[in-house]
Amino acid sequence: MTDMIIPAPAAGTPAASAPSALPGATKLTGNLGVASIVFMVVAAAAPLTVVGGVIPMGFAFGNGLGFPVMFFVSAAILILFSVGMSQMASRIPTPGAFYTYVQHGIGEKSGAATALVAIVTYVAAPVSALTLMGVQLNITVVSLGGPDIAWWIYCLLTIALVGVLGYRHIDLSSKVLGILLVAEVAIVAVLVAVVFATGGAEGYSAEPFTTGAVFSGELGVGLTFALLGFVGFEATAVFRDEARNPGKTIPRATYIAVVSVGLFYAISAYSMVVAWGPDGVVEESLGDPAGMLVATTQNYLGAMGSIVAQVLLLTSIFACILSFHNVTARYFHALGQSGVLPSRLGLTHKRHVSPHMGSLTQTTLCAATILVFAMLSLDPMLQVFAWMGGLTTSGFLILLVLTSLAVLTFFMRKRGKGNVWTTRVAPALGLAGLVLSGALVVLNFPMLVGGSPALAYSLLAVFPVAAVIGVVLAIRRGPIQPTVT
Repeated sequence: MTDMIIPAPAAGTPAASAPSALPGATKLTGNLGVASIVFMVVAAAAPLTVVGGVIPMGFAFGNGLGFPVMFFVSAAILILFSVGMSQMASRIPTPGAFYTYVQHGIGEKSGAATALVAIVTYVAAPVSALTLMGVQLNITVVSLGGPDIAWWIYCLLTIALVGVLGYRHIDLSSKVLGILLVAEVAIVAVLVAVVFATGGAEGYSAEPFTTGAVFSGELGVGLTFALLGFVGFEATAVFRDEARNPGKTIPRATYIAVVSVGLFYAISAYSMVVAWGPDGVVEESLGDPAGMLVATTQNYLGAMGSIVAQVLLLTSIFACILSFHNVTARYFHALGQSGVLPSRLGLTHKRHVSPHMGSLTQTTLCAATILVFAMLSLDPMLQVFAWMGGLTTSGFLILLVLTSLAVLTFFMRKRGKGNVWTTRVAPALGLAGLVLSGALVVLNFPMLVGGSPALAYSLLAVFPVAAVIGVVLAIRRGPIQPTVT
């Protein structure tokens, strides 16, 4: 990395003048279509994991019976956000998603700060999922008569397998994720179909959609859990260089991902209401939120269905880890190309044409983090999983808010380009919803991480620290030729 200073933009220079790749950086290639990108993004959202974990928690600690509506609210906010993001993506021919948009819209130092916040978020997400994988694998092995092995050993084995897939060309990962996603969606679809066909415990009910139900309990907590289920949808733009006809593929994949995920979660959540009845769903979720999915499949699909659901829950978590690994590897690759991080990260593998250095970096970071937590003897679920999950949600919303600001700033400087709805009104409405959601997350963060306010806000401090590091790295980067369309 060079030690030259970035010159300040001249007066009147559009914020869109952001740096392109450094000389000698190599570009990723691929032929991913809409379906492949949607598979990878929805796999990151881990549908079965959300149905088995987030939905019961939303019923138990959120707004109770009205929780299914929160998925519609979340999807609406994110669709408004996606309108502006898609418009900006069509004008910026570089990957990098959030940090690239903030760089073009607000400025280079802000973009670098956003990049480091994104890396923290996308390292926290798979570490949280890895912890859940380690615990669930050990429970499964022990239940089958196998040895009781430390959770972190299973985590390291999973990291190794994910690292091998991430090191190779993206087509291999997309095929693996596609197979796993179809399997987990299929078991939920079968469960929902059987529940609806039988009428559940008390028949169909419109009560979850009444204002009394929606505004009951902790509305902010319910919205927080619902948004958690969408984390990763924005990664469509990260695969720009590997997409077929990215100008059309990326926006389509983004909209399809948000709409399909929102509908899937809302229908799945409502099926739980039907399965247990309006009077029983909250009680069941409070009694055993972690076992609610297994109990539901046991009741409606029998013992075999319950076993299949348990196995697919593991593959769902694995798909989530692999998808986030691929996204983070491409963040490192884009940052290496732009010069924020060492240029070696911007290289691609000669044979696999993959961001292999970024993949190795992500593998190393996840393994090191797991080992540190293991050496500190932290509880894998109550501490590691809760802390990393809380950081993921918070970082996700920070990135969305910054990107919304960047979109609005970008188009305000380019007056007359793009219609008012797609470049100003929709992004502004999305920003308002995201700011409100972010405030609710911060207020409820102590509950999310299962600790004291002092602990919660100490964890949140990692984001401003990461942002400062990003600014320092940007200052050290030398000036490079801007590229924008």
